[in-house]
Amino acid sequence: MQFSFFGALGSILASSGFASFVEDPRSLIMIIIACVLLYMGIGKKFEPLLLVPIAFGMLLANLPLTGLLNAPVDGSSPGMLWVFYQGVQHAIYPSIIFLGIGAMTDFGPLIARPSSLLLGAAAQLGIFSAFLLALVLGFPGKVAAAIAIIGGADGPTSILVASRLAADYLPAIAIAAYSYMALIPLIQPPIMRLLTTKKEREVKMEQLRQVSKTEKIVFPIAVAIIVILLIPDTAPLIGMLMLGNLLRECGVTDRLSDTAQNALCNIVTIFLGLSVGCKAIASTFLTWETIKIIILGLIAFTFSTVGGLLFGKVMYKLTGGKVNPLIGSAGVSAVPMAARVSQVEGQKANPANFLLMHAMGPNVAGVIGSAVAAGFVLKVFGA
Repeated sequence: MQFSFFGALGSILASSGFASFVEDPRSLIMIIIACVLLYMGIGKKFEPLLLVPIAFGMLLANLPLTGLLNAPVDGSSPGMLWVFYQGVQHAIYPSIIFLGIGAMTDFGPLIARPSSLLLGAAAQLGIFSAFLLALVLGFPGKVAAAIAIIGGADGPTSILVASRLAADYLPAIAIAAYSYMALIPLIQPPIMRLLTTKKEREVKMEQLRQVSKTEKIVFPIAVAIIVILLIPDTAPLIGMLMLGNLLRECGVTDRLSDTAQNALCNIVTIFLGLSVGCKAIASTFLTWETIKIIILGLIAFTFSTVGGLLFGKVMYKLTGGKVNPLIGSAGVSAVPMAARVSQVEGQKANPANFLLMHAMGPNVAGVIGSAVAAGFVLKVFGA
């Protein structure tokens, strides 16, 4: 048989991924979307630590014929991305991320002012608002609950709940959650100025009391026991969050705390991002539902900010003007970005204002609040 260069080339192209684009151009559209997300992460620095691996996972998942997503069949080896995704499917990656968050977080401001828990709870308003709106838009109850968690402004929690209740919508939910977290400095300030008066924003708060080492050690142990006994489904997130904080505060596990904050958290972030991105395939991502999720995420985030601010105004009244309502907006659990936004807006109104540590109380309360909300919806909808 005579060899033909052009015949061989044609045969290679016919069996390549390029030919698959002709049969189904939606994969090419997804690759373009992945490149746009890479630009947002690298060029615009929108949550790059997670958006870059998410976008690259999306890119890999939509390159045809790779077998990266193949499940094991009859003893065959599974695809690499299928293996990575098991860490999301079984709540491993989000829980380890919470371990790192706990090790990075100082719960002192929350312990010094326990009323901050109320601000963190009020800032979960977006979760319940988005849940009701998602039901109105026709989403099933489980999917509506997964979408609603975006309102907590907590990426790992959103990923955990979505993986259990709405796996097909996981990429859209994760991308919405992290995108809005990155846009906090743009989204929150107009709402903060709209709902508060200049007099309220100018309020200087008294310095927080000094929290003892004993209190900081007892706090994570007590919270883990009480919250997990109350809502057992919170165990993966609350358990790891409080373990991370205990490693930070106990004073005898500095090496473990450092590993949880840095090396371990960074490694797991890579696998988490790739795993989320690999679920973004054309058949489930290029739908009207994805657009609805993006819109609902913004609404949820807005309502969460509003809920925290309105309760901050209530505390301002009840304390005779001693609480600056701006710290209520930090009740969303984007640590520490939301607290920094409260600080910036407070200083714009009064250059002598230092709200950062006061805002950190509601901020870390929001982390606990979003984890509790996640446990609640998982309990109700039977993940």
